[in-house]
Amino acid sequence: MRIATWNINSVTTRTDRLIAWLESTQTDVLCLQELKVPADQFPYAQVEALGYEVAALGDGRWNGVAIISRVGLTDVVENLPDQPRWDDVVEPRAIGALCGGVKVWSLYVPNGRSIDDPHYQYKLQWLAALRDTAVTDLGGPTPVAFLGDYNIAPTDADVWDLEKFTDSTHVTAAERACLTALEATGLVEVLPRALKYDVPFTFWDYRQLAFPKNNGMRIDLVFGSPSFADAVTDAYVDRDARKAGKAGTTPPSDHAPVVVDLSL
Repeated sequence: MRIATWNINSVTTRTDRLIAWLESTQTDVLCLQELKVPADQFPYAQVEALGYEVAALGDGRWNGVAIISRVGLTDVVENLPDQPRWDDVVEPRAIGALCGGVKVWSLYVPNGRSIDDPHYQYKLQWLAALRDTAVTDLGGPTPVAFLGDYNIAPTDADVWDLEKFTDSTHVTAAERACLTALEATGLVEVLPRALKYDVPFTFWDYRQLAFPKNNGMRIDLVFGSPSFADAVTDAYVDRDARKAGKAGTTPPSDHAPVVVDLSL
């Protein structure tokens, strides 16, 4: 089974890229983030025509998440239990479902903006709710995976130039401590374990030729239960999906998909 995560940066803008990518990779389960559309405007018809089911959660603003599956999609859960609010709203940042015998979560962790912004504390609270969700889900017999845009670079090696992030979010000790707390529940970060060599970046800004220069970050992560991690046979970052196409074609997302192959 092939499971992937992709911050698509507007699913309606990049529907053609999504369809082409699904057809070329034959991915079984895809977690999407940053839909930027209400759930009822997701391109269901185009995706379902390929044999997939869809569970989408979005309100039309800059967030929104979805799970696409062709190996079953049941027991859908919208939002984390006890997910904190922002501006008195539970933002559409998490959706879970049972797909092919695996409990899958698609996550879009808050950005945090800056360390002196209230959004940063919201981010830490959100990650605490994620940890509590992991504790609950790991208590069951089903393999579970938490995939998505975490907006955290796990180590200094996961940013192209650490000096560019002085006093910035994404690399702070408090954010990384939240990832450590996730691993303390028993979750395993899959990509470094599967690749066993330098792990590539997953995000490159559109500005200043960041992608050609490889000035990127690794912020799209996959954490799995031990039974999930033990079933991983391969993993990779699909850099080709981040490349621009021919003139006149839809530009890429600023994130590349992270793909995990399993033998369950």
